[in-house]
Amino acid sequence: MKTKTKLSRDELKTEYRKFLTNHRGLAESTIRDYSMFADRFLKYKFGETLGDLSTITAYDIANFLQDCIGHSSIYRDKTLSSYLRGFLRFLFHNELIEVNLALGVPSVKLKTSRRIPYHLNVEQIDELLAAVRNLPSCLSRKRNYAMVLLMARLGLRPPEVVRMQLDDIDWRKGEILIRGKGGYQDKLPLLEEIGEAIKDYIVNDRKGVSRQLFVAYRPPYLPFKSSQILTIVIKRAVKITSIPEPEPYTASHLLRHSLATNLVQKGASLEEICNALRHRNRRTTLLYARQNIDGLRTISLPWPIEEGGQS
Repeated sequence: MKTKTKLSRDELKTEYRKFLTNHRGLAESTIRDYSMFADRFLKYKFGETLGDLSTITAYDIANFLQDCIGHSSIYRDKTLSSYLRGFLRFLFHNELIEVNLALGVPSVKLKTSRRIPYHLNVEQIDELLAAVRNLPSCLSRKRNYAMVLLMARLGLRPPEVVRMQLDDIDWRKGEILIRGKGGYQDKLPLLEEIGEAIKDYIVNDRKGVSRQLFVAYRPPYLPFKSSQILTIVIKRAVKITSIPEPEPYTASHLLRHSLATNLVQKGASLEEICNALRHRNRRTTLLYARQNIDGLRTISLPWPIEEGGQS
């Protein structure tokens, strides 16, 4: 790698993308987000040119995060620290800075960190699916329905749906390959309802020669560059239902949260929820413990009454 005195800004960004691909194994959409945030930090510190990276200090980091919080929606703040740590870790790994500043990046405290995720009950999910299937002025209802159904029944993340390929479906074994976060792959059962929806789309709606399962409706029938299409479809469908409109940045995970919540309320254990959502860290699943309101009531303390007594 070139020395830091000769490294241009474009060359630095190129090396960073290689690092994220080769060392982190991140998806292209995630790499794009990390790269954009790194560029934002460099612009904050140096302006339009690339200065001496060794002059980055802890004060720069804290001030930058504070500036971001003042301009970002609170629903996105949780990504700030992880994005910045990733970039500083890269700089240290490539000896562009002498101190691993990633270790000193503070976490951004979220006021919403204890919020129960917005979710739909079983009847609302069916209402949403019906709306997707009958969206007015939409020429790709079969495709959209199959994509949203995968999210509703299997709890797939939007990028996992968009990345799906024709060869990922094993019709004989009744399995479907899921290309998850961090390069992980899992096999899930191909439910009959999902299989019928995908078959209906492939036979009657899908065009083009791409091996990607879900493609654009118009020529040249290319795969989607991002999973934004699913957010758009869900938001449009919600508008023609009685379902309250989801908060910003929550529509893409609405059905995943709903699946987990409904399973908890039916008595599923957190271990079962963890396996259903394919969480690598079981601590992530603890969020859904708050959905079991009846269970939480059994361990709640009595409410104190006057003079310190208990009812």
